[in-house]
Amino acid sequence: MSNTNEIQLGGQFTFPGTSLTVKRMGYGAMQLAGPGVFGPPKDPAGAVAVLREALASGVNHIDTSDFYGPHVTNQIIKQALHPYPEELVLVTKLGARRPEDGSWQLANSPQQLIDGVHDNLRNLGLEALDIVNYRAMGGGAGHGPAEGSIGEQVSVLADLKQQGLIRHIGVSNATATQVAEAQAITDIVCVQNQYNLVQRDDDALVDDLAKQGIAYVPFFPLGGFSPLQSSSLSAIAEQLGATPMQVALAWLLHRSPNILLIPGTSSVGHLRENLAAAQLTLSPETLADLDKIAASEAKQ
Repeated sequence: MSNTNEIQLGGQFTFPGTSLTVKRMGYGAMQLAGPGVFGPPKDPAGAVAVLREALASGVNHIDTSDFYGPHVTNQIIKQALHPYPEELVLVTKLGARRPEDGSWQLANSPQQLIDGVHDNLRNLGLEALDIVNYRAMGGGAGHGPAEGSIGEQVSVLADLKQQGLIRHIGVSNATATQVAEAQAITDIVCVQNQYNLVQRDDDALVDDLAKQGIAYVPFFPLGGFSPLQSSSLSAIAEQLGATPMQVALAWLLHRSPNILLIPGTSSVGHLRENLAAAQLTLSPETLADLDKIAASEAKQ
């Protein structure tokens, strides 16, 4: 960790079997779209400013999807950052679509996945996508993973990789069984699931992926916190002179070296707060106190 940005942004991680090296603190573009991740933002110039500030701060890992908006976030990314710096890694995902009513619908047929790759390429202004995650939509509403084969979908992405349209493949909202199924088809460089201080169903998966050098990218780092947990977290944050969100992000960075963060925001101020979380040092005592929050959740 030789330069300041690397230290501030949690060090570096290289996706396995690739030349793609990113800072561990990245940025998620979902909140750049309008309310409900649908339609254009109220402040398009502000969205552009957030992206440019992220790169100026050293971020070189941006997570997006063409179904955010739809098309909106990718078009803003292109407007703000194209032509892209060589070190920037753009990660996108497939598996959903957003019809005019703003609902979230499955889009996982072979043709829908192929079309989705071409939508991402066009709206980002790229000839090939660095990493594409197949997002399993889970049980009905798509919240939380649900068992079921994802082999057909991953095979479609593997074919697109052979064609040179995709460089690398990941999975999202996936169970350990689905991750193994995908790995039997093609190399998997990252897994993107819901995980945070209290929602730790993936503890074993995080550790297994770490042994393989595969990135684990948690979403909703503060999702599902009850008022009781929030009060405990707030008390620890106050002791550290930090915000609860910063502590939750710092805990994730401490949790395992293969964890990459992609907190999203449409505010330059919140972006700076999120990135500052990488500078928080959590003592063994503080980590133990934070683990107690998860333990109390498990007993409920």
